[in-house]
Amino acid sequence: MSERMSDSRSFEVLTATPVRLSSSPGRSYRSWSDEEKSRIVGETLVAGANVSAIARSNGLDPSQLFAWRRKANGSGEVAPLVGAPNKPVKLARFEAVRSDMVEIVIGDVVLRAGGDVELDRLVDVIRAVRKA
Repeated sequence: MSERMSDSRSFEVLTATPVRLSSSPGRSYRSWSDEEKSRIVGETLVAGANVSAIARSNGLDPSQLFAWRRKANGSGEVAPLVGAPNKPVKLARFEAVRSDMVEIVIGDVVLRAGGDVELDRLVDVIRAVRKA
């Protein structure tokens, strides 16, 4: 059934030099200053902003702008587009931990609810705090 294979094997080594074809698009990499990045990320913080549209209008791939936003959020400080330009916005950081108690921070108010609280009741309380 099986044929005996020869112990001698040959192979050919190919060598090539990469050459860009005249029809292939050239890649140009742009370096962005921290000020430009801050300005563009700041535009995305405006209520109702479309991050993908902002990225395309600035010649960016949307994934690049989302990465910049993640990095800005991770730093804990983001300069706002409007308002006091010298006062950075502090972003909330949280750690997910398993517990029977949940803490919800809305502005200066901290809500603590146990696992036995009904969802509809919790939603009503959150809405009331937001209106206040």
